[in-house]
Parts: sequence; C-alpha cells; structure tokens
Amino acid sequence: MESMHGADSDAAYDPANLPSPIDLSHHLSRNAKAREASSIKQFYKYFAIPGIGQLAGGLPNDKYFPYDTLEAKVSLPNRWKPTPNNPVDPPAAALASSSISDDSNDDPPASRLVVPHESGIPDPLKMIDLKSALQYGTAQGYPALYYFIRQFTRNNLHPTIPYKDGPEVILTCGSTDGFSKAIQALSNEWFPEHDPVSERPGLLVEQYCYMNAIQTAKPRGLTINPVAIDDEGMCAYGKGGLEDVLENWDSSKGRRPHLIYTVTIGQNPTSGTLSLTRRKEIYSLCVKYDIIIIEDDPYWYLQFPSASPAGTAAAPRPIKTSGFDFLDSLIPSYLSVDYQGRVVRLDTFSKTVAPGCRLGWITAQPLLIERILRITETSTQQPSGFVQSMIAELIMGPQSSSDGGRGGAADGSGWKVDGWVRWLEGLRGNYERRMNAMCDILDAGKYVVKAGRRQSLSSQDDEQSWAVVEKTKIYDFIRPLGGMFVWVRFDFKTHPLRKRVPEPRLSRALWVLWTTKPYLVLASPGGIFAPTQDIKEQDAYNCFRICFAACPEEDLKPISQRFADGARDFWRIKDVSKIDKLLKDDDQASARANAEMSFLTGMC
Repeated sequence: MESMHGADSDAAYDPANLPSPIDLSHHLSRNAKAREASSIKQFYKYFAIPGIGQLAGGLPNDKYFPYDTLEAKVSLPNRWKPTPNNPVDPPAAALASSSISDDSNDDPPASRLVVPHESGIPDPLKMIDLKSALQYGTAQGYPALYYFIRQFTRNNLHPTIPYKDGPEVILTCGSTDGFSKAIQALSNEWFPEHDPVSERPGLLVEQYCYMNAIQTAKPRGLTINPVAIDDEGMCAYGKGGLEDVLENWDSSKGRRPHLIYTVTIGQNPTSGTLSLTRRKEIYSLCVKYDIIIIEDDPYWYLQFPSASPAGTAAAPRPIKTSGFDFLDSLIPSYLSVDYQGRVVRLDTFSKTVAPGCRLGWITAQPLLIERILRITETSTQQPSGFVQSMIAELIMGPQSSSDGGRGGAADGSGWKVDGWVRWLEGLRGNYERRMNAMCDILDAGKYVVKAGRRQSLSSQDDEQSWAVVEKTKIYDFIRPLGGMFVWVRFDFKTHPLRKRVPEPRLSRALWVLWTTKPYLVLASPGGIFAPTQDIKEQDAYNCFRICFAACPEEDLKPISQRFADGARDFWRIKDVSKIDKLLKDDDQASARANAEMSFLTGMC
C-alpha cells in the first residue's frame, strides 16, 4: 500500500482510485467516544425549511438584535505587492528596500463592506446577514463561511489529499481552540493518583516548540517528549530523531506516544521549514508506529523563496492543481501525503486577517471531525457570529441583486477565491521584505571586530610592528524560509568573561542589557520555548527569538540595528561588576525566593 498510495503517489493521483482513511477510533479518548449528538442542535437543520412555524428552539427574536448592519472600510485584495514565487539567485537586497511594504500609496485601495440585517436569501449556504449570523448556529460554523472554507480547502489548498472522498472541516475559535479540542478528542486525562503508568499518554514535540501546546497537554497528564530538530525542523532519523525516540521508548514513562504536535512552516520559535521529503519520512514512521500528526500551520502562506540558497528555487508541488501559481509554489501540507487519514491540520485567520478574530478551522478525516463536532456542540458551540459574517461578506459578498450587503471588492461583490489568494500573496510579499530587512542588519552585525598592533618577532622597533584585525562571531542564524521569526543562537564561549561568569548568567545579562538605553529592545529568551527542564538548562540560554512582523515599518530597521549593537557592546564588557550590576534586580529577587522557600521548608 505504501508504494501505491504513499510517498511516491503524487504523479499517479487518481481521485476515483483512492483508499478510504483508516479507522483511528482506537485513538479516541473515553470522553470523545461517549459524546452523543446534541439533542438541541439536531433541530437546527429544520429551521431553514421555508414557511415552517418555529416553536421548538429557544432562539431570541432577531428583530430585537441592537445591530441593524455591520459596516467596515476594508482593504482591496491588491493592497500589497507580492514577491516572486520562485526567484533564482534571489535579490534579497532589493526585497529589503527602503519601503519594506513596497507601497507608496498614501490612500491604499479600500472598499466599504456591509453586512445587512437580512439578506432575503433563503439558501443558508448563500445567506450572509445578521439575522442568521447572530442567532444560535450549528457547531460546524456559519453555513456560508463553512461551505466556502470547505470548498477552498478541498479544491485549492489541498486538492490532492490521497484518501477516498477527501477531508471534512470544522470551524474553530482559532488554532489554540482547535488544538485543545483535538487533544481532548485524542487523549485520555491521566492522573498518577488513580491511573496506572502503562496508560499514561504522551505527546511528541519539536526540541523547541510553541508552549501553549505544552501548557494544554501537561495538565491532562501527557508526557512531553521532545524530538531533535535541525534547520528544517523535526528530524526523522539520527540521534534524538523521531525513529530513535520511538524505537527506544522507555515504557516506565507511560505508553509510547501516539500524537505529534508540530509547526512545519516558519516553526515557532526556530523558523524551520520542513521539506516535502522530510514530511514523507516522518509520515512513514507515523504509519509504522500508528501516530496521529497534529499539524499547526498558521504561517503556511508566509513562505519566502528569497531565503532559499542562491541559485535554487522553492520546491513546487509535483502536480499544479490548485489553480493558482502562488499556492502551487508553497511546500504542501502533511495532508498531501496523508493516504491513511492520520493528519489533523489546524488553520487560522489570526495571521491572515487578525488574531482578535479568534477564528480558524480544522481539516481531518470525517470520523475525527465528527467527534470534534460533538465536543464543540457542548463547549464553544461555534465562533463569533459577528466575525464569521464579516469574513464571509468580505470574501463571498452578496449573493443576489436584492441582497443589501456589500463585499470586499471595489464593485461591492466579494473578493472571491482569486481575491483571497491575491491578498495572501501580497501579505507574503510584505513579510518577506521585512524578513530580509532584519536579516541583512543581523548579518552585518554578528561579528565583533578588534583592531590592534603586534610586534615583529625579529625586532622591537615600532617600524616592525604590524596591524591586525580580529573578528569574533558572537551569534549566528539561518535566514528563515517562512514564518515571522528569526532564531538567533549566541556563542557565549567567545565572550571575554566566559571563564568567570557562567554562560546562562551571561545570557540573562545580555537580555537585560537590551532592555536598557540606548538599545530598548525586547527579545524572547529561548528558555520559554523549551519543553523540558533539561533543554532549558543545557542549551536554551544560547538562543533568542526575535519577530520581524509586529513593529511599525519605520522602526524595524532601527530596532534590528539596536539588537545587533547591544550584542556587540555586550561582548566588549570585561568587568564582572558590570554583569552583576545588570543582574542586581534578578539576584535580589532570587535571594528573596530562596529565603521564602527556606522559611516554608522549615515550617514543614
């Protein structure tokens, strides 16, 4: 089956001859298995029957909603200029031009969007209005938006998913909500007081990872099991790689993990981007060891061809079937090789519209989506109707001439699929220019240069002395192929005080120095992304994550320069007392904490 439907099946993709997704019900939690369809929600499909007298549901009267319309001034999809999809020998300097956004229009193209109180359209898949959006709704999501996302996912984003009848989707309140529901559906809670160790579930994660996922899984009793990473991301083979972790699993920790949580494009925090080849290797191991992949991909559209090695291009999809060159140029999701239906993909509007939308969706095989649907019915129910209607109107627009709404296009129609893709392409262009602007400055600042004079061995005369320039590399990084972050790794072994001050203490002092004048830069220390205490203590202090996405355009280069200047100036510190002064507050806080702990221990 592997050879027919697995890693080498791209060229032979045939929708009529695909396997059904395998039964993964043995991975469902006790909670998820016990869920039944909501006795209230089952009525909702009858509410749309024309002329039906509605006496069953406890719905408020829509005429009493205090909103007559929702209106906004919104961007046209061509506001931002794209960057090339597959540049050869990429002109990084040109992308990091003086105008990071590459937009000189003081009045950017915009349109007036209106969500009417009532659209007058009876078809729930075309209806976009407040009358329907602000009522109680189905857990799948607002029908019009759900249907658009489902079609866009199946036809454009992941058109070659290699299992029969394709995936299903469900809307979520963002990726964090999606992950929480996936974990709830696919793992049992475990407590040491009453559960045997042999039943303890586990979660596989990257060596450095997004800690919200860890903080969701840990309280449920899951073991957290890091897998080695390289510049791409999770390693399939080698020491600490996925195969190594699974083959040498220590059963005294609990069950061998059956879940992976991974961010594969612009990995948070390391910015690694996983190749299609690596995905196939990891997927093959997941088949062998019966593992479900939870793929969190908020940065998928932010892939940067200009960061590829000179003379190479971003790998295109084997078959260009999305209908858009931009989408075809992106490294595909794990879904593209998921012939068994063991991938649960999390998507979000947080990076493409706004984090405050709290709107996203899950894509997976129907059995898993159905169980997550049951969880949703009695928890969040569905995302905010305000947000769903605004995004539906933006993209889809009014569905008839009598509809009082206005979409996001200049003529009042919606952006449609091509407009949405054009918006995504423009966003990628802006973030790519920002990335190159920051990385160019970091490249120029990663050395401390020391100039001096040395005496000739043959003479003590000044005329025989000669100038010397010493360069010390203080940090390094990989220009990211995607995402919003640069992962900077410092070499504290080259610091002048390395023999007198422990490296973790030097790292903390550097972080504090950045927060003082004239630098005033806040970076994320690597320790907050370490999934285990060992990684935090043994390596994380070397690393810092910096983000090129959030700061104002005019501040990006100056802030990046201050980061580099602060690092160079820190390497010029040769007096231990200066380190102690920087860490005075930290030391005092630590002393207070130790004193309090001693006092409490003495009372026990």
